[in-house]
Amino acid sequence: MNPGLMESMPIPGVYAVVALIILVSCEIGYQFGKEVQRRTAEVIPAALGPMVGGLLGMLAFVLAMTFSMASARHDLRRANVLDEANAIGTAYLRSDLLEPPYGTEVKKLLREYVDIRLQAANGAEVNAVIVHSVEIHKLLWAQVSAAGLSAPSVNTSLMVQATNNVIDMHEKRVSGALRSRIPRSIWVALFAISILTMITMGTQTGLMGRRVLMAVIPLSLAFAALIVVVVDLDRPQAGLIKVSQEAMVNLQSGMSGQAE
Repeated sequence: MNPGLMESMPIPGVYAVVALIILVSCEIGYQFGKEVQRRTAEVIPAALGPMVGGLLGMLAFVLAMTFSMASARHDLRRANVLDEANAIGTAYLRSDLLEPPYGTEVKKLLREYVDIRLQAANGAEVNAVIVHSVEIHKLLWAQVSAAGLSAPSVNTSLMVQATNNVIDMHEKRVSGALRSRIPRSIWVALFAISILTMITMGTQTGLMGRRVLMAVIPLSLAFAALIVVVVDLDRPQAGLIKVSQEAMVNLQSGMSGQAE
């Protein structure tokens, strides 16, 4: 399955496709095993038992590893939201140390900055938000550097440091959301092992000469559900499992209250 296709599909669609792939793989294996059993006229139910067990164990291991990677990246994105809210909040408070009109303009830019960061989390076009964020970085730096050159002091140095932290956190969030993803090779390995496991399990069922749908279908749907959870965790804000923006929302509310 193409990882790019998974990225563009809604989560229910991903689940339907993954479940279908797994069930079709089982059916292919079943038909193959049934044909082999018909030609040999022998019932060999235990011939593939160890192989099926080994493949199921391998699939479980790869799923656990992939889930751990996706969960760690999800936790990183959540921590980045909190860190960025703290960095922006610190810069907003330290802007009081700047002489007018620099401090007033910096506060205005930071309020706008928080607004567009939340827009990105709520489904706005990511590339446009990144471009807008970089533009605000330049405007912030112009105000802070001008304040520092006009009246160099410890206060302006603190504001320069806070502004640098805001800019650095932008890159961390972009990297965590867009670049820190599960590698394509791992997705390929996961789907390849899943398909091979289900084909082998279906083959064993075919060799037994009868279907065991009460066991195969729940197992297939359960594995599909686990894979979809991993897919969902690997998406920044496009799936059902989303990174909480509560820290940024609280910051926005606090800024709005101070502005009033």
